[in-house]
This record gives sequence, C-alpha cells and structure tokens, in this order.
Amino acid sequence: MKLYFHPVSTTSRPIMLLAADDGIELDYEVVDLFTGAHQQPTYTDINPSQQVPVLEDDGLRLTESSAILKYLAEKSGSKSYPSDLRQRARVNEIMDWFNTGLYRELGYGVIYPQTLPNYKREDAAVQAAHIAWGREKARRWLGILDKDIIGANAHVCGNQLTIADYLGIGMLSLGEVIHLDYSEWKNVSRWISTMKARPTWGKVNEGFYTYFVGPYKDASFERL
Repeated sequence: MKLYFHPVSTTSRPIMLLAADDGIELDYEVVDLFTGAHQQPTYTDINPSQQVPVLEDDGLRLTESSAILKYLAEKSGSKSYPSDLRQRARVNEIMDWFNTGLYRELGYGVIYPQTLPNYKREDAAVQAAHIAWGREKARRWLGILDKDIIGANAHVCGNQLTIADYLGIGMLSLGEVIHLDYSEWKNVSRWISTMKARPTWGKVNEGFYTYFVGPYKDASFERL
C-alpha cells in the first residue's frame, strides 16, 4: 500500500500514527505542499482535489483521511475500529463531528488564516472578523468536546482508543502552531496529553514540529 502524504499535514499525521502504532506497512511518498507539488499535473491526475493524503492499494484509491483510517483499521484488524455495530457507529459519528465542526472553525477559521498565506484575507478588517468568528465557534465546539464527548472518559469514544482519537488529535495538535492553551478545557487537555504520550508520537510528528511549529515559535497570534 502506498500513501501520498506530507509530514506536516493535519490529515496525514493521524494515518501515520495509526500505522506506526499497529505496525501497518506503508510505502510513503512525500507530496511537498510547500513547493506546490500537489498542484502539478502528475499529482492532480492522482487526486484532482490536489490534497493529501491519498492511499493506493491494488487499484483502490482513497483520498479522505477518515476513509483511509477506516480502511486501514478494517484491513489490518485493528482494535481501534471496533467490530461491534453500535461502537463502530459511535466512532464514525465522532469522526464526522471532528470533520464538520471543530476542524472547520479551529483550523480554517483561526489557525490557517494566520499561518498559511493562501488562507489569509487581504483586507485586514475581513481577516480580523473571520478569525473572531472562527474563535467564537471553535470555543463552542471545544466546550462540547470537553463536557459532552470526552467527559470523564480516557478517549473520545469511551475508554478505548479508536481511530476517532487519531483523527481528532491531528486536528487539536494543530493548535500548537499558534501556541494555543487548552487548559480551560481540562478534559480536552488531559486527552491531548494522553495521546501525545504514545511512544510513536515523537517520531511520527517530527516533521510537524520541525517544519510547521518551529518556524512560528516566536510569532504572535490571535488565540482562543
């Protein structure tokens, strides 16, 4: 199986973490987002959306992180994607929740407009309003994640690690780029610490900390 990815990609890192934890062998090919390799015809032929990740497996091509996580977990028999129908439905639900709510506001509303030029609004007033709107929405989603989803549990779908945790931690750890402090949401902070304590975390996320977090270590940002 081949994975087209980039080491800083919010949606690539969860797949890399699952593969590292479960010993899933992947042939990794970097698509350099910083040099525009994802926009070149050779890659557009692979993924017309010009995004990473992409998984290829014997004629099958998948282009969404959530779908790839489910496929790999199912194929490898990973315990992180339970076979029980109700438990699996919960995992699917929380993965959709991350994708359609929190990531949209936290990533595209607050973080990316301050760190990636192609997401920054040219007009300063529009930029400020966009970030303020994203901040308000992101805080609401974090409150729900803290109180209603995680609560006293160890993970986002209960006390068992699932692929929903892998997807979610990729999105929440993105906050480190702009020095977000999640301590206001104690259960969220505890869960983040649990995920980052995994033995594979450092190696999998080395590129993320080197090429995305590191360059902004002394920068000032609008936070939550």
